[in-house]
Amino acid sequence: MAILPAYVRIAGELRELIRDGTYPPGRRLPTISRLCDVHGVSEIVIRQAFALLRTEGLIETRRGGGTVVRGRPPVRRLAMERYRAETAPAAVPATSFTVDHQITWRDYRLDRSYSRHRADEELSALFAVEPGTLLLRRYFVFWARGEPQQISTNYLPWSLVEGTPVADPDREPWPGGTPAQLAFLGHPATRVEEAVRSRMPTREEADTLRMGTGVPVLTITRRMFSGDRVLEVCRDIVLPADRVVLDYAIDL
Repeated sequence: MAILPAYVRIAGELRELIRDGTYPPGRRLPTISRLCDVHGVSEIVIRQAFALLRTEGLIETRRGGGTVVRGRPPVRRLAMERYRAETAPAAVPATSFTVDHQITWRDYRLDRSYSRHRADEELSALFAVEPGTLLLRRYFVFWARGEPQQISTNYLPWSLVEGTPVADPDREPWPGGTPAQLAFLGHPATRVEEAVRSRMPTREEADTLRMGTGVPVLTITRRMFSGDRVLEVCRDIVLPADRVVLDYAIDL
């Protein structure tokens, strides 16, 4: 059996201690010098082990605070249930995002940027419209408990939203999210399609979501239908892969 490099072996031991709760979220790991003494290795080896765990999203180094276990438990995104929060009457304001994160409306923050955009080949195919069709482009950054958690770039037909409150960024966040907006416009959503992929984040995405080095993202391309017509496309919903579990239920 091949002998593992020392830094891989040490990273494996620390990983197990993190996963079994010996080092819980927020706990500071032993210092580099202490780990050098325990394992009988050089400082370079311990730094390599830390770098490996950092790329896995398990630890982070804080200025003046040492190296600590990251405290970001995965959010469960219940694909078959989450949109009911946006289509069913609610006593308090909510969206599928606030339900996923189990936060109140007061804890919810939504940064946004609106612009008009011509459909490229991919968007025209997703919408089943001619290339060049005018769309409203909405770029959102979703925050929960003071931390950025999700990016979404969403498109709606300009002919549908022109002159309506849906095209006004000052109306966001909108209770019920996009499904509630489509219902307000007289075209309630009847079907949602999602395609999930994984990739490494762009530099802008990693900076915006405050992601650890080496952590991939999940991207979800979403289409919302009202009857046979596609009225919304998200290209894409971007989620750090170490912060979310995608749950799907299939009734047979």
